[in-house]
Amino acid sequence: MIGIGSRERGDDAAGLLAARFLRTRVPEGVAVVCCSADPVSLFDAWEGAEHVWLTDAVMSGAPAGTVHRIDVASQALLPRPRCRSTHGLGLAEAVELGRTLGRLPGSLVIYGIEAARFPVGGWPTADVRAGARRAAAAIMGELGAEPVSAPSGADDHGTLEPGRLGDRSVPDRLDLEL
Repeated sequence: MIGIGSRERGDDAAGLLAARFLRTRVPEGVAVVCCSADPVSLFDAWEGAEHVWLTDAVMSGAPAGTVHRIDVASQALLPRPRCRSTHGLGLAEAVELGRTLGRLPGSLVIYGIEAARFPVGGWPTADVRAGARRAAAAIMGELGAEPVSAPSGADDHGTLEPGRLGDRSVPDRLDLEL
């Protein structure tokens, strides 16, 4: 499971929040890592994995916190317009580059969490925090793990224990609460 985002850009932390929620709840043998959306980081993060779930903030015009599920095997991702990117390459470009180079895992499912605000130094909105939990619950369901219910309200925050998996880890402190 790969969480993508920036903890210092408001709703852009959505993918990291989902990863943080999952890190102590996934079955043994499932790694949870955080990385950027640049191709080298992604290729390294999913190298050797047969099944990968990836979470990231997205903007499609849907309400904030909406969770989108995209099975990369069945559809191509549309790159976002260059003028709107704050990164060199976005997730869509990295995935399509991986497809072209034959560097995608056997199964890649992206959970996009609809974002709305990206202020520098800002916190994710309550809707995005709730969406991150719903995405994490959906991934747990796909893993066949014990059901994890999504929060009934945006302020349903649980304390998350620090965890470390292999050489890469989800930070013990993201300075964010779900």
